[in-house]
Amino acid sequence: MDQPSSAISTIPNGTNEFVPQTANVPVILLFRTSWEPSIQPGTALDDAFSALASAYNEQCGFFAVDAEGCPDLSLAYGITVVPSFVLLSSDGKTVQTKLDGIPEIDVLTRAVVSLVSSAPVRAPPPSSEEKETGNADNLDSRLKSLVTSSPVMLFMKGSPSAPRCGFSRQSVEILDSASIAYGTFDILMDEDVRQGLKKYSDWPTYPQLYAHGELMGGLDILKEMMEGGDLAEQLGVQALEAKKSLEERLSELIRRSRILVFIKGIPSAPKCGFSRQIVEILEDIVGEGGRRIAYDSFNILEDEEVRQGLKKYSDWPTYPQLYVDGELVGGLDIVKEMLESGDLQSMLVGSS
Repeated sequence: MDQPSSAISTIPNGTNEFVPQTANVPVILLFRTSWEPSIQPGTALDDAFSALASAYNEQCGFFAVDAEGCPDLSLAYGITVVPSFVLLSSDGKTVQTKLDGIPEIDVLTRAVVSLVSSAPVRAPPPSSEEKETGNADNLDSRLKSLVTSSPVMLFMKGSPSAPRCGFSRQSVEILDSASIAYGTFDILMDEDVRQGLKKYSDWPTYPQLYAHGELMGGLDILKEMMEGGDLAEQLGVQALEAKKSLEERLSELIRRSRILVFIKGIPSAPKCGFSRQIVEILEDIVGEGGRRIAYDSFNILEDEEVRQGLKKYSDWPTYPQLYVDGELVGGLDIVKEMLESGDLQSMLVGSS
């Protein structure tokens, strides 16, 4: 298997348990194989994952896992399809997000940014001089390091996923709604920072929002900025890519692989008889060299927006649905008819 980007560590084959190398840092595990084409070097997905690793390697651990070389690890995380992305919270154990199959790049990006943003920033440890003398200059140095640890930093009570006060919750909602990537620090976890930052910023309450190390203000100021126009521009950052329209998502989704079937469940565990039958048909199609054809799948049970939207987009009211080269072939009955006539074999082998 080709070596991943230098920002991505490789877990050795035979590893049966993942142990984080650094404590309290979120982790992303990419399960891949040497034969899956979508994640090979030079592909859009590989380039995107490498770019994310380069951008966030100081805040998050990125690891590549050979799904076949680490069967116990694959089993532990329920890997049934490659590629799969497993995003672990900062405890290194809790699965925050799991993306099975080939995700849209903006979906992967948002998942990574959300993981990084949800991890509380850790205050740098006090120096020995500060421990002994309580030197205010050293505390100021720690605070300066904290307020500049992310282009946008929110000092709040709790974390984005579990705010501990209404003001903090509202601040998180505003930043999220504006698609701002930001770091957070839970002031309830460090009394020195909680009290020291009030003097450092000359701002007596929380939450406090910083941009590029400069205090913007609290919730009221944040609300005024939001009402005043482009929040990202006022903070001097670039907003995350706007969420694509459903039609754009569907148009890209049906073209992400040459052969794509929308089913209930996944190929190894279909959730309905019709889905199971179409998977069995596809698994039995043999291409050149006697190898089974490669196909991709999408689990409609995991995305209600896609499930309902694709019915209208394709003008086909039921599932499963089979697409080849971005064009709808049909459902199970059509696929069965084409299988009997021999047309399915020639269509699928010709496109693989």
